Amino acid sequence: MPGQHLHQALWRSLKYEAVYLHELADGFAAQRVIGTWMDFYNSIRPHSALAGATPTEAYENGGPLDQTDQPHGSPAPPPAQQEQQDMINTTLAA
Repeated sequence: MPGQHLHQALWRSLKYEAVYLHELADGFAAQRVIGTWMDFYNSIRPHSALAGATPTEAYENGGPLDQTDQPHGSPAPPPAQQEQQDMINTTLAA
């Protein structure tokens, strides 16, 4: 399955960059943390498979949306953990 690797990479990133870093005491906390991370992932985090663009930018520009659209692409490395943690902490404090 061509997109299977992408889905595995997305869930792995979500777990290690958001879920495992926070104590998710209830569904409200989980929704807040995961929602914040998904916003970051789609609109701030650059993706090497999208030539450094975010998924939002690629979608708006009509570019490839995943590796199946761009055969030579590869998954983006995780962003700097501190930058991401600061963004999540700021959102949670609001």
